[in-house]
Amino acid sequence: MDTVISPVDGTRIAYRTFPRDLDSPADEPNGGPTVLLTHGTALSQAIWRGFGYVRELTKTHNVITVDLRGHGRSEAPHLESAYRMEAFVADLIAVLDQTGTDISDYVGYSLGGRIGFSLAAAHPSRLNRFVSIAGAQGTAKGAFDRVFFPDCIAALQAGGMEGFLQGWQDWTGQTLDKPTIHAFKANDPKALAAYMTRSEQDPGVDDETLQRLLLPTLMIVGSLDRERVRSAEHARTLLPSSELLVLEGASHGSILREPSTLARLTEFLAPAPIAP
Repeated sequence: MDTVISPVDGTRIAYRTFPRDLDSPADEPNGGPTVLLTHGTALSQAIWRGFGYVRELTKTHNVITVDLRGHGRSEAPHLESAYRMEAFVADLIAVLDQTGTDISDYVGYSLGGRIGFSLAAAHPSRLNRFVSIAGAQGTAKGAFDRVFFPDCIAALQAGGMEGFLQGWQDWTGQTLDKPTIHAFKANDPKALAAYMTRSEQDPGVDDETLQRLLLPTLMIVGSLDRERVRSAEHARTLLPSSELLVLEGASHGSILREPSTLARLTEFLAPAPIAP
């Protein structure tokens, strides 16, 4: 695990690099393309290995996975201001700079997808292709209440992670699976509450800016994730070079496990054949 210091506030950001398979063609500049993978809320970079994305993408790319600030092994400030979108974007640029990556493909899930829209808007020359999985160009007040349960941030602030998880299970009437419980308990509840509170104040990327983004973009959403479907359909009308894949029967939480997600993503990011 490597780390980089954020130029914004000194927060330490953890990341890992996975080189492209040795059996892959080596006659490309800098050893071939790179892809940066970013996770969603309360998760970590471990999801990309767990769901097979690193294994598949290292067949064609050098892979970088990151723990976003407040998550995984990255530092977790308790100040709400530490989680403004500009800080997330600056962290990722710092990772690209430290790894010597001038331009990268980008894949983001949920929060990672939302950051991807802002990264593309702020630094269009640093991205080659963009994949948003269950992401959106912005968020709104009450977004986490709709994803988890009503007043979930207040529950997190008052009862910590145990109170949050209990409230979630009470709302759904179902017992959460052990991997989900383990993933959430790995988070600092004060940092997660600060992130959630600040995140709902983020205006996101406006429509006019989206219309100017020329990089090839693939948006993948599940049909059961209705709010993200509406957002992606709207973005599709604005982004000049974009595609939208709606996976029937997939939800916000299940979409990374859908075989079609990885298959379509891999196809979209496949490097162009090298001219003889």
